[in-house]
Amino acid sequence: MNIPSNLKYTKSHEWVRVEGDGTITVGITDHAQELLGDLVFVELPEVGKEFAAEQEAAVVESVKAASDVYAPISGTVTAVNTSVSDSPEAVNQDAYAAWLFKMKPANAADVDALLDAANYAASAGE
Repeated sequence: MNIPSNLKYTKSHEWVRVEGDGTITVGITDHAQELLGDLVFVELPEVGKEFAAEQEAAVVESVKAASDVYAPISGTVTAVNTSVSDSPEAVNQDAYAAWLFKMKPANAADVDALLDAANYAASAGE
């Protein structure tokens, strides 16, 4: 399983990268895309929408199932990656390059409470 050590993770299989401007970038993990199989549809949140931590923010659908993508922390959506809506298979090709949305955290310290790579691997059964 590919679990980059420079990212933070949630138990619900989202990855989080903290950007230089304090925003976070969110996607689904390689493990999640493997479980889902070939993605055929991605529904992204609206820019400007506020989410509480663990609130449903996006949806990814594969030939097998639909799965919610949750906001890893509370915050406001600042950008969405429309290219994954047009080409959902990009997530299957490189889950860590094909981000879904960016957020401005309500509290930047909330990121520290997310899982590191080792703890995510343990929670994902690796």
